Amino acid sequence: MVSMKSLLWQNRRTNRCSLVALVVVAILTGRQFVAAENPPNVVVILVDDLGYGDLGSYGATDLKSPHIDTLVSRGMKFSNFYANCPVCSPTRASLLTGRYPELVGVPGVIRTFADQNWGELSSDAILLPSMLESAGYDSAIVGKWHLGLESPNRPTDRGFDFFHGYLGDMMDDYYKHRRHGINYMRTGTREIDPPGHATDLFTDWACDYLRGRTQKKAPFFLYLAYNAPHTPIQPPEDWVEKVLQREKGIDPARARLVALIEHMDDGIGKVMETISKTGLASNTLVIFTSDNGGQLSVKANNGPLRDGKQSMYEGGLKVPACAVWPEKIAAGSHSDRIAITMDLFATICDVVGVPVKHTIEGRSILPTLLGKSQAAEDRDLFFHRREGGERYGGLTIHAIRRGEWKLLQNSPFAPMELYNLTQDPAERNDLANDNRKVYREMLSALRVQIQRGGAVPWQRPARRDVK
Repeated sequence: MVSMKSLLWQNRRTNRCSLVALVVVAILTGRQFVAAENPPNVVVILVDDLGYGDLGSYGATDLKSPHIDTLVSRGMKFSNFYANCPVCSPTRASLLTGRYPELVGVPGVIRTFADQNWGELSSDAILLPSMLESAGYDSAIVGKWHLGLESPNRPTDRGFDFFHGYLGDMMDDYYKHRRHGINYMRTGTREIDPPGHATDLFTDWACDYLRGRTQKKAPFFLYLAYNAPHTPIQPPEDWVEKVLQREKGIDPARARLVALIEHMDDGIGKVMETISKTGLASNTLVIFTSDNGGQLSVKANNGPLRDGKQSMYEGGLKVPACAVWPEKIAAGSHSDRIAITMDLFATICDVVGVPVKHTIEGRSILPTLLGKSQAAEDRDLFFHRREGGERYGGLTIHAIRRGEWKLLQNSPFAPMELYNLTQDPAERNDLANDNRKVYREMLSALRVQIQRGGAVPWQRPARRDVK
């Protein structure tokens, strides 16, 4: 039997009239359209808790990241790219839905136990694999999922054709792959218990998937989500020794984080080498970024930015990002455009020519990637996080960026703070009492967004046994 994806693929290659019609529609509507008889593969590499200053290409001096740095040099580097949230689950929800995370039921981290859980992915949220399926794409995720632990919120329940990875929020051990004693490693929906360091496993599984695509005609979307360099900081010991030998006098805790990042960089190098050796490189868009900033307590480096992971200051939200697409994105190019994780959903749909007919907040940055003029977005950017414990008490922290201004609340028990990021990128001079007009206008816009998010349920239904 011929699959639906095969039929869609054949139709894209043979139905010239339909292709012409799509181009005409694109011209009349002003949409970007990549009229490709050989549509590009898309690989998104999302790493976990990588600090803004923890790559050589972003200023690190005690860390070697040659493979990611090479990737950055081959395409467009972003200096003002934001994660949708300073913690894991919400940013991942935004990547895959193109929406603010609180609007799809993920205002905080999805966890195993109900009293620590702050999200449930909305059943009506439309994920990127479902969009790409209409263009004949095969969609795969390798690595960390973190958007649901059981049906109906596992990857293959939500549109992915292939899953080889980890359902949970973090691993208590990179070698044992358990969380609270529970094994969340899966192939599809089947539990597995493979030996090896999680970074190596995810690298190998991604390379296996890429090699398997050489015999397939349909284009693919691969979402490769490493859990490194998230805690526990557990690099292979030989990588730690390399760092200690090279960086004399380095803080031992910093050395372990550097080693974990360098080990991950080596894995990404193997993935990129596989893309090259399989002949996929010339027709593959690769996007690299992090889900939030680096964790300061484990010696992450967020460059000149204030604070880090969990925080609404820039160090928690601004992340490294680049995009590579041979002969489409100029090598060595740079953009200071303000963009955010949810924009990747709209951009990828734009790249493959799939119209987005439902409501999303993400905006395509394809013209910027292609080196074309693109006006700055006339929009506010909102950031929202709900969390428990004594520090948050089940309440939320927020931020809004409007042009050069940023209003934030970094604790639910603290007052709002206002900064001018052009004049004060390190967020040292709180202007909340000096510019009440801007303060009131931005706080009013933030209240509306809080009301929107508050209308969306996020509590997990009555708990079932984890399978």
